[in-house]
Amino acid sequence: MSLTRCGNGHMFSTRRHGNTCPYCNLAVESPPSGNSEAGGAIPRAPRTSEDDRTMPYLGETTGIEPVTGWMVCIEGPQMGQDYRIMAEKNFIGRSEEMHVRILGDNTISRRNHAVIVYDPKKRNFYLLPGDASGLAYHNNEAVYSPVELAAYDVIQLGRSKFIFIPLCGVHFEWEQQ
Repeated sequence: MSLTRCGNGHMFSTRRHGNTCPYCNLAVESPPSGNSEAGGAIPRAPRTSEDDRTMPYLGETTGIEPVTGWMVCIEGPQMGQDYRIMAEKNFIGRSEEMHVRILGDNTISRRNHAVIVYDPKKRNFYLLPGDASGLAYHNNEAVYSPVELAAYDVIQLGRSKFIFIPLCGVHFEWEQQ
């Protein structure tokens, strides 16, 4: 079995999912040919006497960007997949550069199909149309200007539908440091 680890630490099968992590949609580089390491694994450097100490590595612990809500695919190729919504602007598309990357539905524009914004000062969410050719729909109505989102609203992009689930708002907010 060819397992690999993405940059966020998820283990997945490259035979089944290719070079894209099915949990966070992060692409993993293929190893150079002839490398006996598992796909995408990072080769270890030779140990020296200074390396004999065991030090735990917990990953990046500073600068964590907390989730403010989610979109969950309820219809389309990624049915059941959830997508994290962070504070401020979340650009949606199929491209790797998008904050919310939706794979499998080629009717979704590569870049900026739509934008979900969480405004931490006002504590509310908005759906904005993107600058791509595809339309975004909010509860079956085309979005031409910003629309406020509420819990369980349905967002349609391409042939995929999503339910919006807020975490932050009037009842909860991450404390500002």
